[in-house]
Amino acid sequence: MTSSEELHKRRGAAVARGVGSTISSYVDHAGGGTITDVEGRQWIDFAAGIAVANVGNSAPRVVEAVKAQVERFTHTCFMVAPYESYVAVCEQLNAITPGGHEKRSALFNSGAEAVENAVKIARHATGRPAVVVFDHAYHGRTNLTMALTAKNMPYKHRFGPFAGEIYRVPMSYPLRDGGLSGAEAAARAIEMVEKQVGAENVAALLIEPIQGEGGFVVPAAGFLPALRQWATAAGVVFVADEIQTGFCRTGQWFACDHEDVVPDLITLAKGIAGGLPLAAVTGRAELMDAVHVGGLGGTYGGNPIACAAALASIETMRELDLAGAAQRIETVMVARLRTIAERDPRIAEVRGRGAMLAVELVQPGTLTPDPAAAAAVSAACHAAGLLTLTCGTYGNVLRFLPPLVISDDELARGLDILDAAFG
Repeated sequence: MTSSEELHKRRGAAVARGVGSTISSYVDHAGGGTITDVEGRQWIDFAAGIAVANVGNSAPRVVEAVKAQVERFTHTCFMVAPYESYVAVCEQLNAITPGGHEKRSALFNSGAEAVENAVKIARHATGRPAVVVFDHAYHGRTNLTMALTAKNMPYKHRFGPFAGEIYRVPMSYPLRDGGLSGAEAAARAIEMVEKQVGAENVAALLIEPIQGEGGFVVPAAGFLPALRQWATAAGVVFVADEIQTGFCRTGQWFACDHEDVVPDLITLAKGIAGGLPLAAVTGRAELMDAVHVGGLGGTYGGNPIACAAALASIETMRELDLAGAAQRIETVMVARLRTIAERDPRIAEVRGRGAMLAVELVQPGTLTPDPAAAAAVSAACHAAGLLTLTCGTYGNVLRFLPPLVISDDELARGLDILDAAFG
């Protein structure tokens, strides 16, 4: 079998340098909460492919559904010759996303593509140009979604100029907000929009209910409901980017469910299809249907193999109660993370929901970010067999995204490695 070292040499001669990887080993197989490389070395997986492998890397229902679909057909393009599984995925998304109103869905390939289409729909339906986003936000790597994203390096650096009519306002960031309540933080953001943009010019307010790449920032209670209320009154389309938070990751089907926030449009990807590329926009029927026929679509959007995987993934989530599994993971992990934080003054905060958890590292006694500490702890985890990721505007957040099917033993072993990495 080809070694990781040999594969890495081949990669250097074939793969663009701009494509990075967290570890230098190459995967042979994965499942549950463990990844095994081509030499047989194993890692406990606290990354889940960046919140993609919610049902695991090789969920039995997904594997069987994909095999069955491949034998029938791999592609026709839904816009040319449609098929049932696309319709069935849309039916499922309309049923499980927040709100009992009539909905429609459209399927795409990636989270960035879903966000772009949500903006298209909002602008088309309202006739307005402006889009409001938040500090620390991440929405993708295409030209429009880079404009929506807050962080320069590595996402935006020297890739401009970017799309216009994007306006950024402060996020509720409890650790760094000086004690602002959710309602106060929302009022601060709304005032900026009304004074600097004008509510009558805003097509969409786009927000991650829990920020992902920005640092797993959980806004203060009341922040999202206040924004939702303002958007309704102002005729602004409230778009929830649930690409990283969706599909049981936070202990509910969607993060908006924690405060009973019902978005007008919701963008979905990552955990939707057990690792196959699929994304969606789901929303109010009158908004989704405002776009003319042919205005939405794409050659691969709603590929039949990915649709089969999505239906199997959703069935797995229901059957195994993976929202409940995420809640159990939270109970175990938060207790352990707080124990570590009690002895390590670099940890300013333990935060997150469900199996979407993080610790923010700072210089002791301050709120000065310490990205070097986050990188060092993460590297120690990798060396000891635990796959972790960093994130945050300041690069100082360790984030944890175990598959929701991780075993108790795998979770415990991973936490032991993490504990030791903090020293």
